[in-house]
Amino acid sequence: MTSQNMHAPGSTGNKPVEPNPMHDLLEQQGYGLKEVSTGDVLSGTILSIAPDEILVNVNTKSEGVISGEEYAQVPPEMLADLQVGDAVTVYVVNPHDRAGNLALALTRSQSSRDWIEAEELHTSQNVFEGIVAGYNKGGLIVKVGKVRGFVPTSQLITRPPRTEDGDLSSYLTTLVGKKMHLKVIELDREKNRLILSERAAQRDARKLQKEQLFNDLKEGDVRDGEVMSIADFGAFIDLGGADGLVHISEISWKPIHHPGDVLKIGQKVKVQILKIDPETRRVGLSVKRLEADPWRDLENHYKEGQLVEAEITKLTKFGAFARIKDGNDIEGLVHISELSDKRVTNAREVVKEGQMLTLRVLRVEADKHRLALSLKRVAQGEYTDEDWRQALADANTDSGPAPEADSQPESMDNGPAPEADTQPESTNSGPAPEADSQPDANEPVDG
Repeated sequence: MTSQNMHAPGSTGNKPVEPNPMHDLLEQQGYGLKEVSTGDVLSGTILSIAPDEILVNVNTKSEGVISGEEYAQVPPEMLADLQVGDAVTVYVVNPHDRAGNLALALTRSQSSRDWIEAEELHTSQNVFEGIVAGYNKGGLIVKVGKVRGFVPTSQLITRPPRTEDGDLSSYLTTLVGKKMHLKVIELDREKNRLILSERAAQRDARKLQKEQLFNDLKEGDVRDGEVMSIADFGAFIDLGGADGLVHISEISWKPIHHPGDVLKIGQKVKVQILKIDPETRRVGLSVKRLEADPWRDLENHYKEGQLVEAEITKLTKFGAFARIKDGNDIEGLVHISELSDKRVTNAREVVKEGQMLTLRVLRVEADKHRLALSLKRVAQGEYTDEDWRQALADANTDSGPAPEADSQPESMDNGPAPEADTQPESTNSGPAPEADSQPDANEPVDG
């Protein structure tokens, strides 16, 4: 520290320096007190732009000037972008040139600063926003500061439409002036090469969006989505950045053989979030949970012992599935042991797909979505689905007539099964059925 700084003007000996608030403020702000040397890099603001010089305020005792050879070295496209009031970084060529000016250079400092910024973007792989400044036959020009970056058409999210002559200018010109999210994918400063990619930026942006969306999801939420892809086991749904899986069992209450029977790629759907696994980042979804469950009131529509009309829909090694007519596409299982009194090794020996049959309801388990049916027990009673409904309606009406004896349902718990060619006299008592009309002791296996 010099003596000038140690003592105030006019002071002698060890007299303490008097505080000077204005001096301290100017020192802090750098107003008019900065001494510079050749090679210094300074920040400044453009004061004026003339055909042969640029005047820059760099907070020194005098403004700096970019002129002569240094002005001539400014690239035309960079010069065209400069405006009064722009912040620039300049290089001190000479603190006092022949005319007594502070001689500055823009090309070295500005270009250097922008390349440093580009290198930082390349190293960090951060996504940045750029504005399309122009195009050539291979792609778009986007500037990083004053450095020209190039976006090949192969790195665009939307590929330009090909013409017969291969000219893409009509399409690329529509992108000039538009903002794009980009990443630096290749940089070679010596070769003045800076390659940018919109596609790479989109992948990163989607990853960040997915992370944010995943953190916002909650089990039980209802979201809008779009079917992205379909597999044998289910469909993948785009929730707006994050993907979830709708298993085939959660697509529809109706039985389906393949997810593609119900969903199509690109289809808009509403889904409910069933499960979120933070470790695997997987999301389980359901489409059918947002629809009315046809099994919910099943026990109010069908009772044990009731006869129903149904279509055989699928044959398996353990029996046949049958869809009840006018039953909201409810399917029940006719176990192989309930197909016939005779021994059956394959359901195809008795029934075939598409066949309409009268079947008897053996058991209703709405909470488990199971309905057990029988073909061989149909002959144990003659009442029909309509007779059963009418009997229930009459029984629930105080003034209504009692159902005819031949339309009374047999009791599955208290009354013995009637003979095949006779109607039960009472639901609580009656003659014992013959041996060949007894129900099988083994309960049917649920589907």
